Amino acid sequence: MTPELLPEVLADHLDRLYRAAWAMCGSREDAEDLVQETYARVLAKKRVIATDADALPYLLTVLRNTFRSSLRTRSRRPRTSALDDASEVVLAAPAATGPQAIVEARAVFAAIAALPDDQRDVVAAVDVAGLSYAEAAETLGVPTGTVMSRLHRGRSRVAAAVA
Repeated sequence: MTPELLPEVLADHLDRLYRAAWAMCGSREDAEDLVQETYARVLAKKRVIATDADALPYLLTVLRNTFRSSLRTRSRRPRTSALDDASEVVLAAPAATGPQAIVEARAVFAAIAALPDDQRDVVAAVDVAGLSYAEAAETLGVPTGTVMSRLHRGRSRVAAAVA
């Protein structure tokens, strides 16, 4: 019998999904909304997965599909102007908590969000969510070689943007 995807398993992957969502969206608030919408979709129906190890790739697939759906929905709505980012507080990793680290984190996430879709998905899956090349390839439905080449091009663009 294949195991059911339980809410307890979802909680184990919250941080990785949030970081991947932040890389996709480019903003902390949009990432929070995206993760919340992803969890709402997953919990709305009974889900069955092969093993608990398959939960993260499955959740990243749902996250990516939810993000793309939100982009399509957003493109059909009137655009509004963004608020000033000066009041935004970014939570940095415990090892890097200074203002410089916060500025660098913002720049990296903004650079990742500006990547083309295929490169952004791979960078978010491998560098932000921590998937292996094989897991990312399976999640994104592309060969491992494609993951490696998109990752190289995406990393190069991010490095050039923040250099």
